[in-house]
Amino acid sequence: MNARMMKKIVAGSLSLALVFTPLLGNACTSFMLKANDGGFVYGRTMEFGLALKSQLMVIPRNLHMLGVGVDGKPGTGLNWDAKYAVAGMNGLHLPVLLDGMNEKGLVGGLLNAPNTAQFQAVAPADSANSISSAQILTYALTSFATVEEARAGFEKIKVNRSTIPQFHNETAPVRMTLHDANGKSLVIEYIKGQLVMTDNPTTVMTNDPVFRDQLNNIGNYANLSSMERPALVINGASYGPPSSGSGLHGLPGDYESPSRFIRALFLSSSAPTNYSTTQQLNTAWHILGSFDIPPGAITLPATNAYGGGAGGVETTEWTIVGDMKNRVYYIKMFGNTNVQAFDLKKIDVNAKDIKYYEVNIPQTYIQIN
Repeated sequence: MNARMMKKIVAGSLSLALVFTPLLGNACTSFMLKANDGGFVYGRTMEFGLALKSQLMVIPRNLHMLGVGVDGKPGTGLNWDAKYAVAGMNGLHLPVLLDGMNEKGLVGGLLNAPNTAQFQAVAPADSANSISSAQILTYALTSFATVEEARAGFEKIKVNRSTIPQFHNETAPVRMTLHDANGKSLVIEYIKGQLVMTDNPTTVMTNDPVFRDQLNNIGNYANLSSMERPALVINGASYGPPSSGSGLHGLPGDYESPSRFIRALFLSSSAPTNYSTTQQLNTAWHILGSFDIPPGAITLPATNAYGGGAGGVETTEWTIVGDMKNRVYYIKMFGNTNVQAFDLKKIDVNAKDIKYYEVNIPQTYIQIN
């Protein structure tokens, strides 16, 4: 791999950090479903007010990656070689992963956490054992096959606070969700300068607050159930629910992160357990539809840079469903309802460079007559 390509990769890592500045205007949701044939299905939405211009990006094995150190420069951080091939979504035509799956079925994504993410204070002498926050998913998916490997690996490295001078000297404020083909889930956060890794029995992840607070909030909805409620009887008079759906009456339907967490939790945990992987793929698409933001539902003020400085709307830029058993990564873009599929088993794992696929394609329809 030549020096020009290496510089491009690192420049992409740095530039993408611009997108993840601590501003309001990002509402991502993710979860995982279990199938009855040993498979698992991952689902995730990417909401943003700034056009990410994402592409599908494929990283081959053995590609040399330059870590960004505490000074914000490529190569002064932890450099590594990709152990596993990865396919996933980038942003702004840059070679950094926002979401993806590797050839071993490890899948995950970065989610914005502008109110809580604070990374480690890395001394210059320790810079060579650190990476920038914008690189953590790329590092995880190219380096590890399972959640347990990732847990052990992140205990050995630092994630520094390197900033982007051209964008208010901000650090990319992200957290990471990971799921493996064995069904284990892990959340990796950096809170008050400390690495916090939490097993995730819910498999659900959204944005702020910290993950532990999201878990503690679940008890406030202990009354909810997918089971229909019986009629209320008062002095012999019966008052039944007005329609089906009474078990989840009170399920929050707004777009704030705690509400989306609870909604994703109950919808994903209510999915039938006797469905095959193929059936759960369809289930995932239906659940994800609950988080699709129609244009105009979230309008950003002119002071919000996600709106380009002139106001704008936040949309669901893309939606992902990952078949972790069969290693197929599915994409649906905001501009159309097409579902595109990428088979990781067909990757040229020995390629010498990153390959990109354009996914913003025209809307197509299946003609009936």
